[in-house]
Amino acid sequence: MDLATPTVLPLQILSEVVPRRGVVLAAGRSERLRAVTGGGSKALVRLGGLTLVERAVRALLDAGIDEVLVVLGYHAGPVGAVVSRLGLGRGRVHAVLADGWELGNGSSLAAAEDSVRGQDLFVLITADHLFEEGALDRLVRAGELAALVDPDPSAEAWAEGCRVRVRGGMAVAFGKQIDEPMIDCGAFLLSLEVFEAQREAAADGDHTLAGAVSRLASRRGLRPLPIGERTWWQDIDTPKDLRVARSHLLRSLIKEGDGPVSRYLNRPVSTRLSMALAPLRISPDLVSLLSVALALAGAWLLATGRGIPGGILVHLASVLDGTDGETARLLMRAGPWGAMLDGVLDRVGDTAVMGGLGVWALGGGSGLSAGVVVWLTVAATAGSLLSMASKDRATALGLRAAPERRLGYLLGGRDGRLLLVAVGSILGRPAAVLIAVAVTSAVALTLRLWLMGRSVSARP
Repeated sequence: MDLATPTVLPLQILSEVVPRRGVVLAAGRSERLRAVTGGGSKALVRLGGLTLVERAVRALLDAGIDEVLVVLGYHAGPVGAVVSRLGLGRGRVHAVLADGWELGNGSSLAAAEDSVRGQDLFVLITADHLFEEGALDRLVRAGELAALVDPDPSAEAWAEGCRVRVRGGMAVAFGKQIDEPMIDCGAFLLSLEVFEAQREAAADGDHTLAGAVSRLASRRGLRPLPIGERTWWQDIDTPKDLRVARSHLLRSLIKEGDGPVSRYLNRPVSTRLSMALAPLRISPDLVSLLSVALALAGAWLLATGRGIPGGILVHLASVLDGTDGETARLLMRAGPWGAMLDGVLDRVGDTAVMGGLGVWALGGGSGLSAGVVVWLTVAATAGSLLSMASKDRATALGLRAAPERRLGYLLGGRDGRLLLVAVGSILGRPAAVLIAVAVTSAVALTLRLWLMGRSVSARP
């Protein structure tokens, strides 16, 4: 695209006032996705264990919206049944049938008017647009009419997308016929004026959502909010789009702070396992319990001197330890309780594994005195616990995080530590593992504290 990118003025201050209500348009038919839907509603296509309509509803609720209205149309019965079973809190999710949905998504928008009456602003998204976690937060808190936009879309996305004309830092028109580089992401913060704009557009024969929003923008202008440079979104219209969305979702399970063991060894297995388990909707807490059960079984095998099966189970526990958090994010069920339970169970598992190594080393002819083995076990256990505790404490105190991804190369994190245990146990060297864990944990902890201390002292 040989087009100059229009200037988008940054939104300097975000409103703390969050609109109470959101609308999800899930009324349309999708002929191009028929190979996947079998003629059913696109809103019921499953991705990562959730239907698209459920993902849209949960995305709004996670962004701070209190009540969500889902507009139904094509195959309203099956879609409405899914909405009614969401179980996201009594009275938080409602559905309404759009009588004229066949005319276009602008007519579907009209069906929401009564439900948002009395609101200064409301959020509107479409069920076939998928967003990365947190992508809607800035839009929800914009405090004025706004549209989430992609200022630098791919050529394919631009060809398919609804383009945006920006003048003076405000979006003034939306439509596929506009020859400008920016496209909208299918997410808007609107006022009740949009319904009058929709009626005017419909009177002229334009029953599209773009027509309604474009009329509103021509009067008031919408603030174009660029989606984050590293934040993904996907409009799902074709089987290829669905495959791309699945790829985005899979990659989003990788954490920025993952060390080399997690990134290159554990995650390639755990993320695919999580995607396979997600349709079963297994509780992430149950996965956490299974992970610690494997660690405890591995610890018992190590204590009895069976290093090969014990080491294998410990590494399986390490892989599964990533699956609980991945499953929670896929099912959009991540929360403080799950994180708390996972952290406690990780510490239980680590303590048991180090204890098992210590018992094995005491009776396995390590060549070290009992006193030395005990102290090594204590040091390795303390290092394991302090490594995780220091990161948790830094987060709780709001300190700048250390570069955990680079520190991961020291093998002092949980993934590296359990890999050392697995390899050393298979080789039959429990005492060497205890030494390695104690040293790597101490070095990583020292560097983490030093780096965080430097960031604190550098503050003005």
